[in-house]
Amino acid sequence: MNIQYENVKVPECDRTNIPVQLTDETMKERLNKVLDRMNCENFDSLVIYADLEHGNNFEYLTGFLPRFEEALLILNTNGNHYMVLGNENLNKASKARIKATPIHCPYFSLPNQPMDVKKGIKDILSQCGFDKANKVGIVGWKNFTSNYEDNSQLFDVPYYIVDTIRDIFGYNIYNATRLFIGDNGARCTNNVNEIVHYEFGAALASDCILKAMNHLDVGVSEMELGDILNAYGQKNSVVTIAASGPRFIKANIYPTNNTVKLKDPISLSIGYKGGFSSRAGYAVHDSSELDESVQDYLDALVKPYFASVAVWLEKIHCGMPGGEVYDLVEATMPKAEYNWSLCPGHLTADEEWMSSNIYENSQELVQSGMLYQIDIIPSKAGYAGTSAESSVLLADENLRKQIEQEEPELWSRIQKRREYIIHELNIPLNDDVLPMCSTVAYLRPFLLNKDKAMKLQ
Repeated sequence: MNIQYENVKVPECDRTNIPVQLTDETMKERLNKVLDRMNCENFDSLVIYADLEHGNNFEYLTGFLPRFEEALLILNTNGNHYMVLGNENLNKASKARIKATPIHCPYFSLPNQPMDVKKGIKDILSQCGFDKANKVGIVGWKNFTSNYEDNSQLFDVPYYIVDTIRDIFGYNIYNATRLFIGDNGARCTNNVNEIVHYEFGAALASDCILKAMNHLDVGVSEMELGDILNAYGQKNSVVTIAASGPRFIKANIYPTNNTVKLKDPISLSIGYKGGFSSRAGYAVHDSSELDESVQDYLDALVKPYFASVAVWLEKIHCGMPGGEVYDLVEATMPKAEYNWSLCPGHLTADEEWMSSNIYENSQELVQSGMLYQIDIIPSKAGYAGTSAESSVLLADENLRKQIEQEEPELWSRIQKRREYIIHELNIPLNDDVLPMCSTVAYLRPFLLNKDKAMKLQ
């Protein structure tokens, strides 16, 4: 593969600045997808846990994350659903996107807030209708896939909640997070409304990264870059990274008043609901400004990485096993030499990393409607990292036609992005790959040079 570092037209910012809300029809469809999977596995009840950091399965059905507190959504196959909420989230029940009876549980509230109820946790949860069930699933946020544990009996939910459910019900309870994010999980594919809803965040993250890259210069502070990355008060899906030079000094992970210096390794990352973008490279104009020991940075790391991204975009398609995508990356950029260790691609949604069907020997299929992060992270000792992570949608012919008919403006943005990747970067993009932002595959390794980037010859 002939990869060049040449003058490349900079992609255009193309976020809409107009958030798209999920429709009532979509929320009903989501609930039915979960109930269907409950019925297929004979679950009578699901207890869905949430806190602010681990609440996206809860949010999928309710429309909100519980600020400050824990929360539970209990789904029962008889149609009677319950929402267990603390002091400061109880008022959200009437605004929720699902019809569920609210139950006040002050034990979910912040330390030392009033807890002067005359009921214990067992009495409160016993009101939720699952005590008569034959089979109960607990949904946290993690789909355990260990080969050494009984994954159905691993629970990433606070002990006092699991212990209380066992006390009510006995030991016939199971981890059911897979119904949401496992193989064929309800959340793994998206309809057109969900796609345009998530595109807002994916494009926003991409545009913020591009603006930060364009602003980056010697003397610019990390905090200045971080201010560009964070936009419109939107909730971040990951910690914002704007780092120049050595990272994690005294365990700090946030931008500081440290300024960019010539030759510094640079790391930029920002994520919002629907997508994440990151870039890594050096604060130089060209390789001659680097220390002699890393002047081969392009050949040693950047070109193999760009080749793997190009192959990923060219070869991935609906219906292929995730293990085949893994093998394509391994063949292009062998793990033993380039030290990547995570899944080379994963699903995204409200959170940056939802789950992944791309792992070694995976038989899980790449499906139409899946939103992906192209998350390949190589490293070589002594060199700065390299990254061009962004968001794409996999869509078969039927879904592509649907998007074109129902969301013509989104379709127009997607086609413009595809044309840029195909004609400017010369990557033969698979028909099933729809870019969710304008910077997919745009890699500028020397970040002080705004004109040049990587492309195929």
